[in-house]
Amino acid sequence: MSPSLPVRWDLSGFFPDFDSPERQRFEKALADDAASLLARAQKLSPLDGDEATADAWEAALLEYEKLLARLSHLSTYVTCLASADAEDERFVLAEGRLSVLRAAFDKLSVELRRALAPLSDEPFEAFAARPALEGARFFLWRLREESKTTMAPALEGLAADLGSHGIMGWGRLYDGISSKMKLDMVWPNGRRERVPMAQRRSLMADPDRAVRKAAFDAGNVVWAEASDVLAQALNHIAGTRHLLNERRGVANFLDVALHQSAISKKTLDAMFEAVFARAELPRRGLAVKAKAMNVSAIAWYDLEAPLPLPSAERVPFERGAKLIREAFGRAYPRLTTYFDSLFERRWIESEARGGKRPGAYCIGSDLTEDVRVFMTYQGSLGDVSTLAHEVGHAFHAEVMRETRVFARQYPMTLAETASTFAESVLSDGLLADPSLSPVQRALLLGEAVGDGAAFLLDVPTRFAFEKKFYEERRSGELTATRLSELMAETQREVFGSALQEGDEDPLFWASKLHFFIPDVTFYNFPYTFGFLLSRGMYSLFKQEGPAFLPRYEAFLKMTGSAMAHEVARASIGRDLESPEFWADAIETLRGPTEELERLLPTVLGAPEVVGSRE
Repeated sequence: MSPSLPVRWDLSGFFPDFDSPERQRFEKALADDAASLLARAQKLSPLDGDEATADAWEAALLEYEKLLARLSHLSTYVTCLASADAEDERFVLAEGRLSVLRAAFDKLSVELRRALAPLSDEPFEAFAARPALEGARFFLWRLREESKTTMAPALEGLAADLGSHGIMGWGRLYDGISSKMKLDMVWPNGRRERVPMAQRRSLMADPDRAVRKAAFDAGNVVWAEASDVLAQALNHIAGTRHLLNERRGVANFLDVALHQSAISKKTLDAMFEAVFARAELPRRGLAVKAKAMNVSAIAWYDLEAPLPLPSAERVPFERGAKLIREAFGRAYPRLTTYFDSLFERRWIESEARGGKRPGAYCIGSDLTEDVRVFMTYQGSLGDVSTLAHEVGHAFHAEVMRETRVFARQYPMTLAETASTFAESVLSDGLLADPSLSPVQRALLLGEAVGDGAAFLLDVPTRFAFEKKFYEERRSGELTATRLSELMAETQREVFGSALQEGDEDPLFWASKLHFFIPDVTFYNFPYTFGFLLSRGMYSLFKQEGPAFLPRYEAFLKMTGSAMAHEVARASIGRDLESPEFWADAIETLRGPTEELERLLPTVLGAPEVVGSRE
């Protein structure tokens, strides 16, 4: 790793420049080729056992697969540009064109579902067993399942066209509004500063509680000003989904989320049964933090805060990257090598500057197999964990290089496993350092316990809120005031006494991007799923050592090839449809929580700083 790490990514591997003829020709050719394939597919009869028809659909599928790779290439490029420079209107317009282009792909998917719909099990298996479709069976099976709740092709085509200007437009509206937001930050010393909203989350992880509260309060002033517009956007996203579900014969709005996540209802119920039955463990972790801060219970803006120790200072980017590299190196050499390569190829965008959208993600091209990591790094330990998290996503893509594009369409539930596994490697690696001081150890244990609160209380709160919202939305639109009431009410229910009454965040529904992602419904529970699944797998890794890693990588390779419980059973031999698996994973947090309870009283006020450890 070089002594000076780049903080801006290089996108020249996609196209020389956004306005280049190469990018313009690529976009036009992709649109033309998608339209051409759609026209041919619409003329084909459904699969019926005829060999000529089967040959024609096989050819269409193979061409569709290539088009998907090209779409991911263009989409990744535009998303990266729009995220890093949200004020450039060229990129906003390009996102709009992409939305229209995706409508053509939605129509192609409609035709593929029409082709597969008539097939009973035996002829379906025969078609999926064709040599050219090896590795695509699960992709085809999902299309066939979707065909059972699909409107007539003409109506699905209309829905796709309207979607680019409707539900997708509401999501882009949220992106546009949030990316331009700035808050009037009043620092504890009285200094005033206009701060991009993208930096608010990191400020709410500041060691100084006064800074956290100032960022929270100033941010919510801005979110409140936009709340009426954002409430409309959220209502229209949900209303569109309800209407389409009704027309498609979808029995319950959660059925779509289950299908998108490739999990069974039994799996989801088993996980939340374990989570809510053991809520006292993450609440206990928050009680430790509250005691350390000398308050009776935490406020919402304390959730991502480090423990109030002298070592809770900002970590410079190069220091944070070094901590990740050292932790990876102790446990997983291949992950270390890959981490280095991301910097060598300048695939990470981490600079804290104005004009960037909030959030963090990893995205990639199936055409060139490039990936890019996006975040805004400001030096909290949470930022260090976020970088490790996104690198885990990137590593997942690296492991899947050998698979075909159809087999890379893995669900978010399993996507979140690799990212959270990488965070576990970081956390455990840091804690295993023999030079770690007691203060530093307490700080890192606080991060681990904080993750428990995030994934076992915060994310379940989002799920419970969204479930209530969708149930109420059936009867009509909800006002911004009602959405805020619902959010605060749900936070109280899930967090219990761990959250100080009156210190909820009623506007969390507005500030959380995940509620406004239009093409993925219930963008929340997969985080808890991935967190617990990865903790369960990491526990196996600690028991078995390096011998487990081939099974882990086999798991990653299979993530786009079967339902989640089938992947876990085949690769790691565990039953995700049983509450016991999830309960065991939650129990892995008991050790860090108990150690922190013992250690914290002995280190409060100690003088060590994390920056001094080399």
